[in-house]
Amino acid sequence: MTGKVHKYGDNIDTDVIIPARYLNTSDAGVLASHCLEDLDPTFVSKVNKGDFLVAGKNFGCGSSREHAPLAIKSAGVCCVLAESFARIFFRNAINIGLPIVECKQAADDAIDGDNLQIDLKSGKIHNPRLGKTYGIPPYPAEIRQIIERGGLLGTL
Repeated sequence: MTGKVHKYGDNIDTDVIIPARYLNTSDAGVLASHCLEDLDPTFVSKVNKGDFLVAGKNFGCGSSREHAPLAIKSAGVCCVLAESFARIFFRNAINIGLPIVECKQAADDAIDGDNLQIDLKSGKIHNPRLGKTYGIPPYPAEIRQIIERGGLLGTL
């Protein structure tokens, strides 16, 4: 995966990812159109398919809504890179086929607009601007299959 970085801070909660006023739908397109709008009203207009969302610690904290990773994925984000994730967000993301990666140093070093390359199979993140490569634990084959099939439902 190769894409541009959209960077945000710590403690980005699910209420910021997709505000509660939009939870009356599970339509992926509608959710995508409101992704992060209370944090960054320009996010949807500047994100392109294949881009990365990069954040600090505790990404996806708050309620357990599955709408949050669905909104991110449907907006075009191919992967979320953060220092750490809330556990329920982590599992919800995998369940809907949104790759997420924990790597504090890569998240800290990335800046808005960087182009990153992430290989989930080999467990590598590369930031060409810095000429740095970071190691991450590769995803187990079963998790990669869930992601490759677009989520848990695609594996049934």
